[in-house]
Amino acid sequence: MALLLVALLVLRQPLAELLWPRNSAQEALRQADAALAQGHLSDADGSGARELYEAALAMDPDRPEPRQGLAAVAHAALEQARRETAAGNYLQAHGALDLARALSAPRADVQQVADALRAREAEGAGLDQLWASAARAHEQGRLYAEADAALPLYSRILRLDPEHLQALRGRDDAVAELLQQARAALRSGALAEAAAMIGAAAEFDPGHVDLPDTRARLTEERDATLARAAADLEAGHLEQAAQRYRALLEMDPADEQAADGLVQAGVAHARRAVRLAADFRFADADAALAMARELAPVDAEVRGLAERVEAARVRQVQLDPAQTPAERQRQVTALLEEAAAAQGRGDLLSPPGESAFDKLRAARSLGPDDPRVLEASGQLLAAATGCFERELRANSLGRANACLDVRVALADDRHALIEARRRLAQRWLAIGDERLGAGNLPGAEGALESARAIDPSVPGLAEFAQRLRTASASPSR
Repeated sequence: MALLLVALLVLRQPLAELLWPRNSAQEALRQADAALAQGHLSDADGSGARELYEAALAMDPDRPEPRQGLAAVAHAALEQARRETAAGNYLQAHGALDLARALSAPRADVQQVADALRAREAEGAGLDQLWASAARAHEQGRLYAEADAALPLYSRILRLDPEHLQALRGRDDAVAELLQQARAALRSGALAEAAAMIGAAAEFDPGHVDLPDTRARLTEERDATLARAAADLEAGHLEQAAQRYRALLEMDPADEQAADGLVQAGVAHARRAVRLAADFRFADADAALAMARELAPVDAEVRGLAERVEAARVRQVQLDPAQTPAERQRQVTALLEEAAAAQGRGDLLSPPGESAFDKLRAARSLGPDDPRVLEASGQLLAAATGCFERELRANSLGRANACLDVRVALADDRHALIEARRRLAQRWLAIGDERLGAGNLPGAEGALESARAIDPSVPGLAEFAQRLRTASASPSR
C-alpha cells in the first residue's frame, strides 16, 4: 500500500498532464522558455521571451514560473548589453540595457554596464561637435520637438558626460525658456500645447526650479476650465460646455471628470430633443439627438431619451383630431390592460410592439398626464428594477441589460442608473477575467467590450484591457 502511494505521488504530475492538455498559459510558458534559450529576448510582434512570459502571467497571475522567467530575461539582457558594448554595437547595447531596466534587473549591475557603455560611447562621440549643434539649435529657438533640437542634444551630451558644464547650463536655460512658453500658452487658453511643453520640460529636467510653479498654474487653469464648463452646462450653453470639455480631454485623454462632463452635455442635448419633440418640432429634435449621440455614443440614458423622441413621433401620428376624449380614454384603458398582461408574462421589453414597455409607451403618447398611465409607469419601473436585480444575481447579463434599458426609458433616478450600470459592467469584467484565465481570449474581448459599452469609466477596465492586450501579444494567439 505504501509503495502504491509513493508511485501515485511520483506519477501525479505526468499523469495530470496526460489527462488534461496544456492550457494557453502553459503553452505560452513553453514558447517563452524556447525563445529565452534561443536568445530571442523581446520582439514587438509578441514572439520574444519577455512578451510570452508576460502573456502567461496575464492569463494566470498566481503562477510563479512567468515571474521567474522574466527575471531570467533581465539577466540575459544584461549579459547581452555587456557583449554589445564590448563589440562597439552601442545602439543594440542600449536596447538590451533598457530591457534589463524595464524588467527590474539589479540596480548595481545595470549601473555598472551603463557606466561602461557611456565611457565607450564618449570616447568617439565627438562631444565638441554635439555641443556646437545643440547651441546652434538653441539659438534658432528649436528647443525640443525634433531629435536634433537643443534639449535632446543636451541630454545626449550629459548622458555621455554628466559633468559637462556647458550642456548643464544650456539645458537649464532651454527648460526655463520652454516653461516660459508654456505659461504664455496657458494665458492664451492653449491647454494642450501648454501641457505638452510642461511634459517635455519634466522629461528633460524633472528637478528644474520653475517646473512646480508652472505645473501648479496648469492645474489651476484646468480646474478653472472645468468649473466654467460645468457652469455652461448648468446654464444650458451646451456647445460651449462641450468645447471646454474637449479641450480638457485633448490635454489629458484620461481626465475622467472631463469625459463625464462630455457625456452629461450629450445627455442634456438628448433632453433638449425630448422637449422639442413634445412640441412636435422633430427636425430640431433630430439635430439635438444627433449631437447627443456624437458626444455620448454609448450612454444608456441617451438611448432611453431617444426612444422618448420616437414615442412623441408615434404620438403625433396616432393623434386623431376627430377622436373624442372618451374614445381616447377607452384606447388608453385598452393599452394599459395589454401592458399589464405583457408585464405579467414577463415581456417587459420584447417582443417588439407587444411588450409591456411598448404598450405603455403608446398609452403615454395618448395620455401623458393620465394618473393611470403614471401609476402604470411606476409599476413597470419597479418590475424592471426587480428584473435587473434578479437577472444580475443569475448572471444573465443580457437580460439584466434589457431590464436596465427599461429603467432608463422610464427615467429612473440618475444616480440609481449610474450605480446599476457600474455593477453590470463590473460583472462583465469578472466574467472576462474568468475567460482570460481559461485562455478564451475572444470571449474575454467580448466581455471587455460589453463592460466598456455599459460603463466606460468602470474601475478596473483599463487594467483588464492591458492584461488582455498582453495575453493576446503571443503570435500563437
